Amino acid sequence: MAQATRAGYGETLVELLEEGVDIMAVEADLSGSTTTAKLGAADPDRLVNVGIAEQNMIGVASGLALAGKVVFTGSFAAFGTGRCYDQIRNTVCYAGLDVKVAPTHSGVTVGADGGSHQMLEDVSLMRGLPGMRVLVPADYRAAKQAVRIAATTPGPFYVRLGRAPVPDLYDADVQLELGKSYVLREGGDVTLVAAGVEVSEALKAADLLAEEGIEAEVIDVFSVKPFDKPTLLASVEKTGCVVTCEEHSTVGGLGSAVADIIGENHPVPLERVGVRDRFGTSGKPDELLHLYGLDADGIAEKARAAHARL
Repeated sequence: MAQATRAGYGETLVELLEEGVDIMAVEADLSGSTTTAKLGAADPDRLVNVGIAEQNMIGVASGLALAGKVVFTGSFAAFGTGRCYDQIRNTVCYAGLDVKVAPTHSGVTVGADGGSHQMLEDVSLMRGLPGMRVLVPADYRAAKQAVRIAATTPGPFYVRLGRAPVPDLYDADVQLELGKSYVLREGGDVTLVAAGVEVSEALKAADLLAEEGIEAEVIDVFSVKPFDKPTLLASVEKTGCVVTCEEHSTVGGLGSAVADIIGENHPVPLERVGVRDRFGTSGKPDELLHLYGLDADGIAEKARAAHARL
């Protein structure tokens, strides 16, 4: 079954409330789209809508955190990180507040809303902040785990959620951890390191490559920060080459994180799948994944290139 990662957001907030977590959400007039409206329906006092005022959203969330609440913020990723970056940096992270920045509608799979709404720089912005943890779930169940981890771990978090449905990859009883990556397919010829919607595309690419005799290992980087260095290094020591796959700019995101780690510890040929110094554009999600080389065909092409460099 295919479900958007955002679908797990509001549901998990309600579950946490029912479990006794003193949780609140602050929204910037998009609670229906982000699904935080589900928390408001369960308890109207737990959802604050500040209107189209994202900087104020972070300020209100910070005040609630100082009052002892566990606070999630919404909006779309373009506005929930970009428009209020200064407030996230200087109010949330500088003070180490218990605010969880969890916008939806990230990447080109936002679709027809176009380049102004297709945030491709958010992981770069958030992982660069001291004290910020960054989770990028690959499916609905991983998203529920990410929200739960953020809610039950003190301090700032960024949870990147999406609009487009993605295939289920994990079982209903999965337990994921902060700071961990997960090998979803083993192989000895090339390592495919992916996050978010790109994980399912990487698995499809692995099927394509297997038909050519190239066995790809696929790693889901659920936790981009902190990064699971041992899992990555164990894989590249085995395969000798790596491809990073992200629905994000190739600058500052997953590819940059992997490049830093292998450059310092175990240099191997690296190819990157991502959006290269461009904004998004309007289109259907599948069309845009293909346009920017983010689909299975694009990943397989980069994997062949990496393997050929051995």
